[in-house]
Amino acid sequence: MSTRKTSLTDKQTKNGTSKYVLERCASINEYYDIAFKVMLLGDSAVGKTCVLVRFKDGAFLGGNFIATVGIDFRNKVVEVDNLKVKLQIWDTAGQERFRSVTHAYYRDAQGNISLLPQFVLKSLFLRILTAWLTEIHEYAQKDVVIMLLGNKVSVGYGIPFMETSAKTGVNVELAFLAIAKELKHRATQQPNEPRFQIQDYIEAQKHKSGCC
Repeated sequence: MSTRKTSLTDKQTKNGTSKYVLERCASINEYYDIAFKVMLLGDSAVGKTCVLVRFKDGAFLGGNFIATVGIDFRNKVVEVDNLKVKLQIWDTAGQERFRSVTHAYYRDAQGNISLLPQFVLKSLFLRILTAWLTEIHEYAQKDVVIMLLGNKVSVGYGIPFMETSAKTGVNVELAFLAIAKELKHRATQQPNEPRFQIQDYIEAQKHKSGCC
């Protein structure tokens, strides 16, 4: 049975414990059938934390906020094909000085979501994309699921991609659900069962919703 979150205002505490910690504990203890670790990667200030907050809390993290230092995480349980799937999502710092810290978390991750800048020259975009793919292939598992969130310049790498907006929420939930569905399918796939086609699923869901 799922654990219900304690309702507290931002400045309230219960028995000396902050709302932030209580919500973390509630999320960690929530019932699930299977769990996966997903990492959010990308340069500093591309919006990794904003995308995560939009997915986890349904809110836009506008205004000024402190950049992620090292690494942080949040949990969310989603339903995929009648199974409760817990995504443990690790939000990594994009600054170069924290790379040695984040590299240690790659090996245990089953999924990587790379956020790429939207409004840069194609040549720069491709250099950034190549750099992050090189890092993923060097430090992550060989069969890791990769999702690119950026613009359509990323077409041609044979990797699922989506255009998302943390501000409006467009395609954010679909991106995480697609990753969850792919990971769940890999974990439960029968020998003669056809392989899940993540890009086909994404396109079908976007067509249903009439989205971009």
